[in-house]
Amino acid sequence: MCEIRSRDVSILRTLFRTAHFFTSCRSAVGGLYNRLVMQPATLSSPQLDAIFAALADPTRRAILARLASGDASVNELAEPFDMSQPAISKHLKVLEGAGLISQGQDAQRRPRRLEAKPLAVANEWLERYRKFWEANYERLDALLEELKAADTPKRRRTRGK
Repeated sequence: MCEIRSRDVSILRTLFRTAHFFTSCRSAVGGLYNRLVMQPATLSSPQLDAIFAALADPTRRAILARLASGDASVNELAEPFDMSQPAISKHLKVLEGAGLISQGQDAQRRPRRLEAKPLAVANEWLERYRKFWEANYERLDALLEELKAADTPKRRRTRGK
């Protein structure tokens, strides 16, 4: 017969508590979907898709890092990169489409500026998963401590000489 340990019981409790999120539902075409994935998000999915697509490129992340220190023109943003101004402009259009930057007007100059709200939306979405992973890491730490304690050889006492 199988021996049930206390950590197994806690894992089972956690699974039962969250089981309603992981129950499957069938679609009209017969596929199975995770209900957690299929639930409508509280945050706009197209907006999140655009934000994460924009952040996926290292050039665009570097542009955002530069704009974090202040507004800059297209030429100023293009300086550190070995690419044409039209290529930089395409990156800027993606960032503008995601709402991560905006274009201002200062006489003849049209500086770009960082918009913080979309980053806050992405951070809010990520925050939910950070809490989940922290709980998993805490359980993993407890398990490692338990395994270390079990692997520590017990010292035998020798009779005094």
